[in-house]
Amino acid sequence: MTDTDGTHEAGLPLRAIWFRRPEPLEGPVVVTGVFDVLHVGHVRFLTSIAERGLPLVVGIESDERVRAWKGPGRPINPAEERAETIAALSCVSGSFIIEGPPSVADWAAYADLLRPLSPAALAFTAGDRYTQAKIRGAEALGAQAWELPFTPGRSTTAALGRLAHSL
Repeated sequence: MTDTDGTHEAGLPLRAIWFRRPEPLEGPVVVTGVFDVLHVGHVRFLTSIAERGLPLVVGIESDERVRAWKGPGRPINPAEERAETIAALSCVSGSFIIEGPPSVADWAAYADLLRPLSPAALAFTAGDRYTQAKIRGAEALGAQAWELPFTPGRSTTAALGRLAHSL
């Protein structure tokens, strides 16, 4: 993993720690999320973005941020492994870990984090609870906001529930 290579300005509350940074990195589609236990919903979502022809870069939320938002049992997999798993998908050009205080989750902080990437689009799933914030962030970046379908019944929470039920 490498540090931000110029994608973080001093004083900003969030920073990117690159797992795999594609070079050159021009006008990517950016997705951010937890991506804790990879499942078919993730694969369908990321593949559908990549099929649009732009490089896809995925920001993975740090363990500290996930734990604060989802509770002490999460994430299941550490951020470095989640970033490595996502980067291994053929549809993904690169991945980075989002570090910063868990209380910082507003669209302006994400826009500041992503601005050096000059993203062409920010992508998210339909029904994302942060849809409006992601649309505002895309507008602030001069990027498109891509809302893609959610695969019903396929989420990390649902997968963990099925696993717990089967034990």
